[in-house]
Amino acid sequence: MSMYDLPKFEKPNFPLLKSPSGKSCSFFKLAILTIFISVFFGFLAGTLSGAYFYLEIKNYLSQLNIELPEPQTVEKEKIVERVVEYIPQTSQEEAIIQAVEKISHAVVSIIITKDLPAIEVGGGTGFIISKKGMILTNKHVVLDKKADYTVLMNDGSKFPAKVLARDPFQDLAILKIEKEEKIDDQGNLASKSFPVAQLGDSAKLQMGQTVIAIGNALGEFRNTVSVGVISGLGRTITASGGGLVETLEDVIQTDAAINKGNSGGPLLNLKGEVIGINTAMVQGAQSIGFAISINKAKKDIKQVQETGKISYVFLGIYYTLITENLKEKYDLPVGYGVWVGRDKYGEKIEDPIFPDSAAEKAEFRIDDIILEMDGEKITLENSLAKVISRYNPGDEVKFKILRNNEEKIVPVILGAKNGG
Repeated sequence: MSMYDLPKFEKPNFPLLKSPSGKSCSFFKLAILTIFISVFFGFLAGTLSGAYFYLEIKNYLSQLNIELPEPQTVEKEKIVERVVEYIPQTSQEEAIIQAVEKISHAVVSIIITKDLPAIEVGGGTGFIISKKGMILTNKHVVLDKKADYTVLMNDGSKFPAKVLARDPFQDLAILKIEKEEKIDDQGNLASKSFPVAQLGDSAKLQMGQTVIAIGNALGEFRNTVSVGVISGLGRTITASGGGLVETLEDVIQTDAAINKGNSGGPLLNLKGEVIGINTAMVQGAQSIGFAISINKAKKDIKQVQETGKISYVFLGIYYTLITENLKEKYDLPVGYGVWVGRDKYGEKIEDPIFPDSAAEKAEFRIDDIILEMDGEKITLENSLAKVISRYNPGDEVKFKILRNNEEKIVPVILGAKNGG
């Protein structure tokens, strides 16, 4: 046999068996049949015995009041896409957010330009007080009568602005922009109303009350929001800027940041109501700012709406409120009232009585001390400016004055001064 030849395979010679029917079958087939029958009956016996024992165990557990858990269907977790929104952490934070949202569209930036080509020379803030486009701001923002003023809305739209009136005594002014006109779907010309800020009541303010200032910070960052509290009420300050120097009485002090460019912006309460007009800050101090109370501005707004100008009762004198320091320094006979013809340091003022004014006609003199107006005592808390603001031009009143240590009653018909 060559090395590639394999021996021939011969089938083994198994003995043949006969089936019960007398037919013959091989031993191999018989073995397979036996195994199959054994497995079948073994499985059947196991199933029956398992069911028997399960029922017995369940019956036993039922006697012990123990239940087997029923099968549960577990559903695949549903994945839902959500838009994540910031949730305020406190009620105060939520109130601040809502207040800002409420007024932000009514707060505007005021751009000051001058000469041709137009050069931007400054900026301030204002807020819309009527649907027809009246805007309240500070007088020092629009003091230059030769400049042009443009109002920039929160949405980026611009409108040329006209100065309607400047308050002669308060740092307030009112501007006007024209309604935006658009063509509607039917091709008709339609005017769009402006968003309006809601005015509050500054007579109800409390020390420590939370306030929000909004303005065009540094003339660059529109609608900048800062939060603080009312730090003081009834303050008297002398503010200067842009060639203007004014003594402002009964103003609100706040530690909410008021930066350059914030002038004329609203000071809000947590309801989103305007309770003041941001007007001044103390240079070199930390968070000391001042706002004119909104109730003072309401009179200006009403006058402009009714007459187109701002008119004030005008007495026609320069004076200072008497303090304990002035009383002691100059040995004054009283510690209240106003001292005619003196500044806050007690120094004499040249020509303190205006020509052809109500004070001149009533023959007021330098160093007169005004004690009362129509029986109302003049004090630091109840200043002459506060008392006289409740009267109208043409009203006749009586002043109690102290002249050469003698009391006199002086009748006066109040004059008027109009804003520019």
